[in-house]
Amino acid sequence: MRRSASKKAVQSNSTTASITFSATDLFRSASSKASSKEMERIDNLFYSYANRSSGIIDPEGIETLCSDMEVDHTDVRILMLAWKMRAEKQGYFTLEEWRRGLKSLRADTVNKLKKVLLELEKEVKRPTNFVDFYTYAFRYCLTEEKQKSIDIESICQLLDLVLGSHFRAQVDYFIEYLKIQSDYKVINMDQWMGFYRFCNEVLPVLHSITPNISFPDFSNYDPELAWPLILDNFVEWMRAKRT
Repeated sequence: MRRSASKKAVQSNSTTASITFSATDLFRSASSKASSKEMERIDNLFYSYANRSSGIIDPEGIETLCSDMEVDHTDVRILMLAWKMRAEKQGYFTLEEWRRGLKSLRADTVNKLKKVLLELEKEVKRPTNFVDFYTYAFRYCLTEEKQKSIDIESICQLLDLVLGSHFRAQVDYFIEYLKIQSDYKVINMDQWMGFYRFCNEVLPVLHSITPNISFPDFSNYDPELAWPLILDNFVEWMRAKRT
């Protein structure tokens, strides 16, 4: 009798395990099919904007996409979308980049993509993400092979687009300085990142938090702290402007 009971228990456990595995397999199969269908829709959306001859989305395709999403092609969220895709070439999206970005955003239609732009903006504004986005924005604008710097006019536009909403006054003054100075024709990555660090150190004098660098008088600015020379010159210009 004991052997029979033991045998029944083994059979029962085996049946339960079989049912469990069966349910797991069904779930995996359904999940795989859903993922496959989603990727198919993402691909179809890509090809609806891609250039037929090149097989990639070019500037014309991006403008059409922006029009369908009712977003201006100069909107910072389009740059954020490129960041999410890790797009390498300005104004172009490859299929691999498109898949990477839209799969991450869980967007397989234009309407879904339009809706997730707000969430994408929130994601980018997180401090750790924003540093990466700010760095990416500079690299994305290096359009020529071996290019390491960006002309002043383009930098002014990029600063306004990427950093203007975060540090409005600092960006406005720096752009004004860049446009009137004659020492620099281009800005490199070190200077670009230095200005972001500079903005995070600068606060208005009347701010409730004691600033590391007071703004806009810069009375406690220390040029010995290895700031890029362009920022030393900017501070001198600001001080002269206030006298």
